[in-house]
Amino acid sequence: MVDISVINSTAQPLTGSDQDYDALLSLIGDARFVLLGESTHGTQEFYKERAIITQRLIAEKGFSAVAIEGDWPDAYRVNRYVCNQSDDSSATDSLLGFERFPTWMWRNTEVVRFINWLRKLNDSHLPSLSKIGFYGLDLYSLFTSIDEILKYLDSVDSSAAADARARYACFDRFERDSQLYGYAIGMKGISETCENAVVDQLLEIYKKTQKYLEHDGSEATDALFYAQQNARLVKNAEEYYRNMLNHRVSSWNMRDKHMMEILQNLDKHISQKHNTPAKIVVWAHNSHLGDARATEMGQQGELNVGQLMRQAYGKEVFLLGFTTYHGSVTAASDWGMPAQHKNVRPALHGSYEDYFHQTGIDKFFLPIKKNCLLQETLSFEKSLERAIGVIYAPHTERQSHYFHANIVAQFDAIIHIDKTHALRPLEITGHWVDGEAPETYPVGL
Repeated sequence: MVDISVINSTAQPLTGSDQDYDALLSLIGDARFVLLGESTHGTQEFYKERAIITQRLIAEKGFSAVAIEGDWPDAYRVNRYVCNQSDDSSATDSLLGFERFPTWMWRNTEVVRFINWLRKLNDSHLPSLSKIGFYGLDLYSLFTSIDEILKYLDSVDSSAAADARARYACFDRFERDSQLYGYAIGMKGISETCENAVVDQLLEIYKKTQKYLEHDGSEATDALFYAQQNARLVKNAEEYYRNMLNHRVSSWNMRDKHMMEILQNLDKHISQKHNTPAKIVVWAHNSHLGDARATEMGQQGELNVGQLMRQAYGKEVFLLGFTTYHGSVTAASDWGMPAQHKNVRPALHGSYEDYFHQTGIDKFFLPIKKNCLLQETLSFEKSLERAIGVIYAPHTERQSHYFHANIVAQFDAIIHIDKTHALRPLEITGHWVDGEAPETYPVGL
């Protein structure tokens, strides 16, 4: 049995004071990469606290970029806005690129508050080379990224733009539907792949780096970097969708390897631009940022960004997970369905969330790194841990949302908020307002 008194004696209550995260920043130390997780994709408190921590990392430790579990071109539109380089008139407008399900992940009130803060900071006193950026790591934007590459090449090299259109024409018959491409390729004989075309285009845009950098100023460097990462995304997305009908682990690993690749390229780009090692905050789900080797998914062959970052950067990486016991969440009942305001059931007995609930502390920071007694207590045996993504299925809670993990090997620290509330989307629909029926509601009615 886990000794709850050890957790109690280690947990540091969070009261909302300015000093709440002093101990966390001390524990982070000189880490260049701070990965801030979430155990759901629709919890208001997780977004709010990540923003507070990120603001302190930027202000007190010189962090220079935020990278999110979102698509590269959509996030780059926000980047242009916070750096005062776009025509968008507001933070809300800058988030309009996030059109793909689930829109509430980034089109929500907490993100708007953070984007406004970032724009104000950048406008106030930072020179152009030192502005704090906002970037996306994900790979779902195959067709949007193609559009952005063509737009860039039209502006710098019309001949290369024509060649790129010819290569990407391979996708034309799929009606800008990435999954349709995947299904067509997965069913043998239906269609030829676009693999060679996207690889050739990636190589071509890198081959002409010097030519495109002849344009003046840092904006030309940023524009080329943006286009190069879009080309890389198209190459990786083509592979992802072509293989999406294979075993789940294969597609998961391709996605997280892509996010790691973009993150490393971002590190190199920012470090060169500022002439100092980059410091980057990452916002993503716990399942991407906690070390996969400490989970049952890792034992099944999954890897993730947290694991890859630790392997590549060692002590320069700090992994922070978030957990909750109960409350509400914004989530859908199935992929592509509307966002709903759903009740989150109390965590299962014997789960880490249950142990944290038993402390009786509403909200606390739990430092795992350098705490041998806590590590010994919590790693006595692997326990259940909950993960809610964009879909929440409370009636199959154990099968759908729990896995075994060793949380002290998975994260360097945990923030537990016992009762949490649903994230508020920018577009409120009747589905979200109505939510779901109480669990006591008569089944037959």
